[in-house]
Amino acid sequence: MGIYEELIERGLIAQVTDETEIREMVNAGKATFYIGFDPTADSLHVGHFMALCLMKRLQMAGNKPVALVGGGTGMIGDPSGRTDLRKMMTVETIQHNCDCFRKQMERFIHFGDGKDDAIMVNNADWLLNLNYIEFLRDIGVHFSVNKMLAARCYENRMEQGLTFFEFNYMIMQAYDFYRLYQDYGCNMQFGGDDQWSNMLAGTELIRKKLGKDAHAMTITLLLNSEGKKMGKTASGAVWLDPDKTSPYDFYQYWRNIDDADVLKCLKMLTFLPLDEIKKMESWEGAQLNRAKEILAHELTELVHGKEEADKAEAAAKAVFSGASSEHMPTYTVTADALTDGRIDLLSILVNAGLCSSRGDARRNVEQGGVTVADAKVTDSKASYSVEDIGAEGMIVKRGKKNFVRVITE
Repeated sequence: MGIYEELIERGLIAQVTDETEIREMVNAGKATFYIGFDPTADSLHVGHFMALCLMKRLQMAGNKPVALVGGGTGMIGDPSGRTDLRKMMTVETIQHNCDCFRKQMERFIHFGDGKDDAIMVNNADWLLNLNYIEFLRDIGVHFSVNKMLAARCYENRMEQGLTFFEFNYMIMQAYDFYRLYQDYGCNMQFGGDDQWSNMLAGTELIRKKLGKDAHAMTITLLLNSEGKKMGKTASGAVWLDPDKTSPYDFYQYWRNIDDADVLKCLKMLTFLPLDEIKKMESWEGAQLNRAKEILAHELTELVHGKEEADKAEAAAKAVFSGASSEHMPTYTVTADALTDGRIDLLSILVNAGLCSSRGDARRNVEQGGVTVADAKVTDSKASYSVEDIGAEGMIVKRGKKNFVRVITE
């Protein structure tokens, strides 16, 4: 089985421009492909996971990845799928975010000077110094406004009012592909299925300007069984940065996904052999829970390393068995968090990331979803002193699967 056939079997491919050509190129290791990452935060998140895994799979098959960070396009922001205007960032913030991305990408792909080694490119290098009139005459002339307005990527923004500022995004992304083709021999672009219109614009620009064929392939979006994008929790996005989402919380996210999503995630995100995953299709009950543990460990190891994955797994098992909480995530109550020597339960739940807001915390408490030191608490006005927390800490749980050990300075 070639890498293209494996991608199909794992359910990763959504749309392609020319299946025959793409199949031949990636199976033969002849693709120099790029995936774009807009530096809207200082960490990648689960939403980027599919792209990172695809880059790793294709590089393992001998293809060359180009990680394009949007230092230039990030000054505008991708309007695809959005109903609001993205927050504008400074050049310094964008550069910092780009630097953070590379460190996280190195967990997935190998950068270097070799034939198949990945390279990182910043589109700020060519976008920030463009001459506007020359750009319009040389590039803008190849784009039909009627066709652009019909593109899916602008659909949501059209309802609220699409700015000319954002309208340029498709042209800029197409120009990226054109430059990467010329400068690095980049003959393929990969991206999320919501990027299809932008990607086609790039292949068409290369054909019109250079008379050459370039290709595009979209990745299936990572959706749960309810059709919603995966990667969100009560406290927000699931980040790859351990300071934003701890390895334990990252592990727990995958350990706690719905039963209906387990096999799909094993196929799409892990590097386990397909034959091994197929054997799990008949698993039920305790066996299905074991499949979730395998998924959680594999992905935590991929992002944070084996040692952190082992710690997270041990901590999760310890919590459920009532054993040691040594590796459980902790929340430290500082002196300035105390009022008259006490801290209220709602503050603990929010500050520890167990609930998204005080209102969310209050609902969980009053509905009986919170336990403190193995005792259910339904009083939303409950508070605790340093003595209550104790030297060993105090275990606070929201629901059956979200835990934190509260300690003091």
